Amino acid sequence: MGLSYISDKLERSPTVSCNKPYGFFSTKKAKQYTSPEKLVVQPWRGQHQVYAVFKIPKGYQHEYLFRLKLPGEATRCGGLVPIEKSVSTDISNNQEYYLVQGYLNTRIALNLIAKGKINDLKQAENWQLGYVKQ
Repeated sequence: MGLSYISDKLERSPTVSCNKPYGFFSTKKAKQYTSPEKLVVQPWRGQHQVYAVFKIPKGYQHEYLFRLKLPGEATRCGGLVPIEKSVSTDISNNQEYYLVQGYLNTRIALNLIAKGKINDLKQAENWQLGYVKQ
């Protein structure tokens, strides 16, 4: 399954289900989790303005979906795309890490904001991405 297939599915799908079989690893290896280095929560600016940038150590494979767990809400998931080295993210990146960007559906973000959850959305610890050693 190629990146273009996943990107196309994310683009056409109004939401990403957390129950997708390809989204998360079932492994006996030790799975680690990271929170984002950068969060942008500005859905009023249009599509693709609610996202997180995660740093993953080289030699590790990240899951294909990230989780957003807000207090009192169901767990939400979003898709990930790699960030090209030429893209500026304001995150210091060295050769020991690579960056991926996870997008939350704009309609989901607006719904959560309408419920008064904007401060929870802006908390990095509520966003999680799992990864395992390759």
